[in-house]
Amino acid sequence: MASYVVPRNFRLLEELEDGQKGGGDGTISWGLEDDEDMTLTSWNGMIIGPPRCTCEGRIFQLKVECGDKYPDEPPKVKFTTRINLPGINAGTGEVDRKAIPVLAKWQRTYTIKTVLAELKRTMASRENMKLPQPPEGSTY
Repeated sequence: MASYVVPRNFRLLEELEDGQKGGGDGTISWGLEDDEDMTLTSWNGMIIGPPRCTCEGRIFQLKVECGDKYPDEPPKVKFTTRINLPGINAGTGEVDRKAIPVLAKWQRTYTIKTVLAELKRTMASRENMKLPQPPEGSTY
């Protein structure tokens, strides 16, 4: 039986629908930056800092860019809310693809939701949970 590859836009429309239905656990969300973006390229993401860490309860905003080769290649991800976390450029908020496992070992089945959940997990990891954070509400 031949395998079927879902085209980029169909895949992104599925991700958009999942985000609009609240497909996360309530602590992550995602959606198009502009509802008129027919290319489905520019997305907003949000992560609420996980419990028992210095990020707890804070709201972190992100920009996610799904290029022409998505989902064969990972999206570009950038925090717009300041955060102190390994793999995040302290000056720009850009996420280093090599430092975050789901981006470094990207698979076509991964989604924007997968990336946001992994970043949230990274915040709560034992080695990162006590890192001092920039003042709440500060941005890049």
